Amino acid sequence: MTHSSEQNDVWLTQDAYDKLKEELDHLRGPVRAEVIARLSASRDEGDLKENGGYHAAKDEQGRNELRIRHLEETLRRAKVGETPSDDGVVGAGMLVTTRFAGDDETETFLLGAREMEDTNEGLTVFSPQSPLGSAIIGAKKGDTVTYPAPTGKQLNVEILDAVPYTG
Repeated sequence: MTHSSEQNDVWLTQDAYDKLKEELDHLRGPVRAEVIARLSASRDEGDLKENGGYHAAKDEQGRNELRIRHLEETLRRAKVGETPSDDGVVGAGMLVTTRFAGDDETETFLLGAREMEDTNEGLTVFSPQSPLGSAIIGAKKGDTVTYPAPTGKQLNVEILDAVPYTG
């Protein structure tokens, strides 16, 4: 029941896309330049084996480059603000309401990029690549889907609603 292209898509609002693009530009420009300057200054101090400033700057450079690669990949796969059709079928960009078997409580979340949580306070987001997200893509309102939790236990979740996210 999964659609591999949807699982690889990253659904973002235009606002979230713009914020991630701004962060990427900042990391590629000023942050990268600052870290390189610190590395160069620390290198000029001499013995690198016992140079804490050099090692700290190297660690920061690694974290910065990792974040840059993550942002580049996220933005490359982004489907920006394309409102999915309101057909009750679960897909990226949908606000999904579910209830786990044996539980009275429901949960409503956005099926989209985890980065959406940073731009919408209080909004729970599951990515299409998560165990729950990949299990419910293509399911319809009223369907019950079984999928393995990370612990290996089989979970049953009922799709109560799936509507396009409008921000």
